[in-house]
Amino acid sequence: MAKARGTVGICGLGIMGGAFAQNLLAAGWRVIGYDIDSKRRRTLARAGVEIAANAGTLAAATSSIITSLPSPAALADTVAVVAASQSKPRVLIEMSTLSLDDKLAAARALQKAGHVMLDCPVSGTGAQAKVKDIVVYASGDTKTIRRLRPLFAGFSRATHDVGKFGNGSRMKFVANLLVAINNVAAAEAMVLGMKSGLDPQLIFNMVTAGAGNSRVFELRAPMMVKRRYDKPTMTVALWQKDMAVIGEFAAALGCPTPLFTTTGPLYDAAMASGHARHDTASVCAVLECMAGLRRAPPKARPR
Repeated sequence: MAKARGTVGICGLGIMGGAFAQNLLAAGWRVIGYDIDSKRRRTLARAGVEIAANAGTLAAATSSIITSLPSPAALADTVAVVAASQSKPRVLIEMSTLSLDDKLAAARALQKAGHVMLDCPVSGTGAQAKVKDIVVYASGDTKTIRRLRPLFAGFSRATHDVGKFGNGSRMKFVANLLVAINNVAAAEAMVLGMKSGLDPQLIFNMVTAGAGNSRVFELRAPMMVKRRYDKPTMTVALWQKDMAVIGEFAAALGCPTPLFTTTGPLYDAAMASGHARHDTASVCAVLECMAGLRRAPPKARPR
């Protein structure tokens, strides 16, 4: 058996963290993971990830820990465990979409315990993460970022050092603002075309061939064509958290975001109409209902 390129811990094995883990395994890294969800632990164990008993055990086993977590509380709990573990100096690579205040508090707690934290959110969906088509916005200590570039290369197509700690999150907020708008724009265009009598597959083919195309349209419109939102790359429920973070960030700066703000009620409607665990592309279903558009139900997936 070939020697592993190195060992990395991943805390949070959801859509993104799970994709990081599997790509790093494929790139030759030894991956030790942990998640509070037993189903995720079993799934990743079958893929070859070594499962730690808890975050403290994970911290003791590796000097580099990636966190991909759903909430500030999850980050605070993980940081507290790592800080209290009395392990050698560790680098915690924080890749979640959380507020700057939450990340700064975590960085201070880790620094006090002798560890280093980087703020490194990614641009890309879960589907993109599976095929390494994501970009890392790395911020914090430049030397540490440089040293970890081989690790980042194991699960992303590019890593950019965007400067001081927190700039990664600032850049992520900008990118996600555009994703929020472009996703709704894609759905709006699809519904307009379908309401006029155009075939949804034809709409997709022609938009992707023309000037109105976007990466978000390419990723989300196929779900809208098929009316299948049950294999999410980002759930509506989790996206609500990201939307709130961006909105609060913009409000604190006194920066108007009229288009972004307009999309909010549509995501809220998707959440309220049974799409909480579906992909955010399901805003198309909301707009179809508003337009009085009736399509045949999607065919059941083969088992």
